[in-house]
Amino acid sequence: MKAAVFHGPKQPLKIEEVDIDEPREHEVLVRTAATGVCHSDLHFVEGLYPMAAPAVLGHEAAGVVEKVGSAVTYLAPGDHVIACTSVFCGYCEECMSGHPNRCSNRASTQRAKDDRPRLSQNGQPVRQFADLSTYAEKMLLHENALVKITREIPLDRAALIGCGVTTGVGAVLNTARIEPGSTVAVFGCGGVGIAAIQGALIAGARKIIAVDQFEGKLAMAKRFGATDTIDASNTEVVKAIREMTDGGVDYSFEAVGLKKLAEQCYDALRPGGTATIIGMIPVGQKVEIDGPKLLSERKIQGTNMGGNRFRIDMPRYIDFYLQGRLNLDDMVSKRARLDNVNEAFQAMKAGEVARTVLMFD
Repeated sequence: MKAAVFHGPKQPLKIEEVDIDEPREHEVLVRTAATGVCHSDLHFVEGLYPMAAPAVLGHEAAGVVEKVGSAVTYLAPGDHVIACTSVFCGYCEECMSGHPNRCSNRASTQRAKDDRPRLSQNGQPVRQFADLSTYAEKMLLHENALVKITREIPLDRAALIGCGVTTGVGAVLNTARIEPGSTVAVFGCGGVGIAAIQGALIAGARKIIAVDQFEGKLAMAKRFGATDTIDASNTEVVKAIREMTDGGVDYSFEAVGLKKLAEQCYDALRPGGTATIIGMIPVGQKVEIDGPKLLSERKIQGTNMGGNRFRIDMPRYIDFYLQGRLNLDDMVSKRARLDNVNEAFQAMKAGEVARTVLMFD
């Protein structure tokens, strides 16, 4: 099969032939229909997070089941599915306490090091990114990396739910659990930020302030539900938020992965407010906050894939979409082919898109 292969940081991905094995007992072979190009992948391409090479990146996808292993009963060939990075074992303490996104036994869903690899090239193993590797024509996954979905939703829109939507909407609904009538600021209006804005709208926030340095993204944020915007390229953001909200927001969300924005996210809170850091801040960087502000009961927290229980949450998000409450159609800024993956990264860095979706059909 064709796949976009990562050979090391600061190098473009190369479209190459990669061998994919047959599914074992609890594994499923999926024909990839669509995969989103997410900022998280770019962190590894740019070397901000370590990744052994060679590897196939990609982690936001939807497709159609082709084959299932002998022990798989949840899925059958022909099922439409979304893949999720929150692969869960189902029986560790985190899974059993209702936090499968924090599964502590993912090794049980992977093949052992001395087993035949799921992906290989010239007889040598190819690393499977996030246990998924969606920048490929097919995916070989543990069944607990998949959720079966209705055929009513187009697969290119469904792919967005695999990461960006689940992360952004989930950070608002599951992690922060914002209250109706609250005030919200979202720092960064890419795919995840736009999803967070929509989550705040669904949850009933009365004021949603979008912060970005690109005019096009701010205009897009308004279309998705932001009530106000701040151009971070020429504005003192924290001061502006305080003026707009009489002292700060109840909830703030950082959706880029920058130390400076995480700190602004905290500083923009009113007393008792909560800042949720969604973005992947580079390895080794520290977020600094003013200690005395902790006395005002301001809080800062992280989130992992929107605190999802993806087999519960993703069908709900699909219902929101089918009801017209979650706009996925306009989140797809551009459709392209696997060959265009490097151009998609550049468009994302330039702030030109919310999401590029690579199509395989």
